[in-house]
Amino acid sequence: MKALLILGLLFLSASVQGKIIQRCEFARILKRNGMDGYRGIRLANWVCLAQWESSYNTKATNYNPGSKSTDYGIFQINSRYWCNDGKTPGAVNACGISCNVLLQDDITQAIACAKRVVRDPQGIRAWVAWTKHCQNRDLTEYIRGCGV
Repeated sequence: MKALLILGLLFLSASVQGKIIQRCEFARILKRNGMDGYRGIRLANWVCLAQWESSYNTKATNYNPGSKSTDYGIFQINSRYWCNDGKTPGAVNACGISCNVLLQDDITQAIACAKRVVRDPQGIRAWVAWTKHCQNRDLTEYIRGCGV
């Protein structure tokens, strides 16, 4: 009985944690999905952004009490502007998706929404982590050894 309980708890924690995508796997997924050079943004910028936003965790969430919004998924896309979580006041949902799809292990829709974000005038500067940790830096370490 104890073993069953422990197994159940391990399964629950794994399902809540989400998939942690390895750095090089993430870079290859992004490249396959047309992110290298999208709107002039090189691949290493996207990899750096995701490292600092979510540590490559597909199920990462972060509540922002000031705006009563939540950031979702590997790119930490915000519910105030980009997706609908059904609880953010005055949400815009510019990506036209439920925030829950941003938490899937298949990040195809998260990539599509990230592309939508950078089409706005702020571009990649919409992500505070990118401006703090990636902007104007040598980012070669983020794709080193990945074959991309």
